[in-house]
Amino acid sequence: MKSTASLFRALLTVSLLAGCSSYRPAPAAFHKMLDQPYRLGAGDRVRVTVFEQEGLTNVYSVDQSGYLSIPLVGAVPARGHTAQQLEGEIADKLRQGYLRDPDVSVEIDRYRPIFIMGEVGAAGQYSYVPGLTVQKAIAIAGGFSPRANQESVDITRDINGKVMTGRVATSDPLLPGDTVYVRERLF
Repeated sequence: MKSTASLFRALLTVSLLAGCSSYRPAPAAFHKMLDQPYRLGAGDRVRVTVFEQEGLTNVYSVDQSGYLSIPLVGAVPARGHTAQQLEGEIADKLRQGYLRDPDVSVEIDRYRPIFIMGEVGAAGQYSYVPGLTVQKAIAIAGGFSPRANQESVDITRDINGKVMTGRVATSDPLLPGDTVYVRERLF
């Protein structure tokens, strides 16, 4: 009887602790972001081509405050803009006394990095490439450690200015700027 009561208390304690875990399924916005056009952020690098204006054609980085610094026009807001929107912004600024009809093209030269933490071979910052999944990113980081939970991981993602964390399968795609956390398994 005494051992049954202590077993019951132990099971109750374990179930209460499991209920207090930080399990957060991925919000619906995680997957909606995959179908939307890519929006620039700090750490992205873009190639701006202004046709017949070699002095303006160059590679520019989005700074921490979300701006590109372009000769003649100065700071151009880039954070939250698509490449096509940025083309329009730059062309509008160039029309204001510099060029009559500027033809501007913007393409992404380098995406902002992803970060991998937790139970992997080599945690750290890694370059993002289009088509990267959680599983591929973990392989780049040296694979799972022997203690890793290999079923799902936690991803922290900036969604429309809000930082959200959710649990996803290892087959899910990543976006630039994501932070992947591989948890330790219980047994």
